[in-house]
Amino acid sequence: MELNNLTAISPIDGRYRKQVAHLDEYFSEYALIKYRVMVEVEYFFFLADKKFFKLPAKARQALRSVIEDFSLDNAQQVKQVESITNHDVKAVEYFLKEQLDRAGIGELKEWVHFGLTSQDINNTSIPLSWKHSMEHELLPAIINAQASLAELAIDWKNVPMLARTHGQPASPTRLGKEIMVFVERLNSQVELLSYIPFSAKFGGATGNFNAHQVAFPKKDWVALGNEFVEGTLGLQRLQFTTQIEHYDNLAAHFDAIKRINNILIDLCRDIWTYISMDYFKQKTKKGEVGSSAMPHKVNPIDFENAEGNLGMANALLEHLSAKLPLSRMQRDLTDSTVLRNIGVPVAHTIIALKSLEKGLGKLVLNEAKLKEDLENNWAVVAEAIQTILRRENYPNPYEALKDLTRGNSKIDKAAIHGFIAGLKVSAAIKKELKAITPHNYVGVSPVF
Repeated sequence: MELNNLTAISPIDGRYRKQVAHLDEYFSEYALIKYRVMVEVEYFFFLADKKFFKLPAKARQALRSVIEDFSLDNAQQVKQVESITNHDVKAVEYFLKEQLDRAGIGELKEWVHFGLTSQDINNTSIPLSWKHSMEHELLPAIINAQASLAELAIDWKNVPMLARTHGQPASPTRLGKEIMVFVERLNSQVELLSYIPFSAKFGGATGNFNAHQVAFPKKDWVALGNEFVEGTLGLQRLQFTTQIEHYDNLAAHFDAIKRINNILIDLCRDIWTYISMDYFKQKTKKGEVGSSAMPHKVNPIDFENAEGNLGMANALLEHLSAKLPLSRMQRDLTDSTVLRNIGVPVAHTIIALKSLEKGLGKLVLNEAKLKEDLENNWAVVAEAIQTILRRENYPNPYEALKDLTRGNSKIDKAAIHGFIAGLKVSAAIKKELKAITPHNYVGVSPVF
């Protein structure tokens, strides 16, 4: 069958294609070819600027247009050459040499890919496309989700909620503060991710500029390589490499994204649980069906979809971060096929973030249920009472409250106030203790 959204094997290119189609500018075969062409042309310009040869301004503009106007047809031309060469980077070199002929500078053809091996192109073009995808797609999507959570946290900052530790009723909290937990966690991990450099390898067949140095022994090729990679491409050139980049920083990116995804999974599971507890209702949309058999249902499918896609992303990120830094001696080819998949976990993460945003937008707070749960769990103020009694040096306050409350399902306001009335403390202390309720025993948190 012809490839389309219905026949695609991967749901990324099938069911979810509309949500992640824009990622083809970074991770498709077309994108890889385009970035390779970009790096080759920029290197060609760099050599011209360093006076290795003279490049007419008109020819420079013609080559600049090759980058700026690179099309699917151009990529197909490269693939056609590859069908003959059986080498993808060599096909790019031949494609560009043809462009030089068209620009009337065919005599400069041998400066294309001068002194390089294919990994000088792959290990700059892939980090560059990865950098652009992080800066323009994934990080903005994560930050947008974080901003949405922060808005909800502010809206709900004064809403008291029964906390649950080990699944059991615990000292009350505020709903907004619980959302801020995730905002802070995301902020910390995004900050860590932003510190990791985008590294590149550029140094010839085995990382020593062998061909460069033998052709131009008086040139400082290390300095030139640094200047090209860092000044022109905006990447960090690794100084000591084999034929390939060692991928340690790329692996660190994968691990950082995985930690972010774990935070989002944790969030999805909490929200899912709050929905199941009826703390949240969900907005409905006319025509939608919640269940094929049960008409009443409004399932938390957005959070389930997000959790599933985040799990898929993390499984791939785990393999990528574990495998890519491993290579036999100066190189083997296993990194090549693996690198072609780095866009897949990004796509799954983007799909998850879109589902999460959709789910958050459908939440409707059910304050009545939160208040009901608090009212049904007066035992949680036992901690407050025994702490004040400790302050007053009352004998064995913890034990007294434990005897009253542990395992007792009938602790209500009357039971707590009856216990307070029997305490041998001043009227002022009794008044202080009776003022504590599950609704106001929510502690304090930083202003947000």
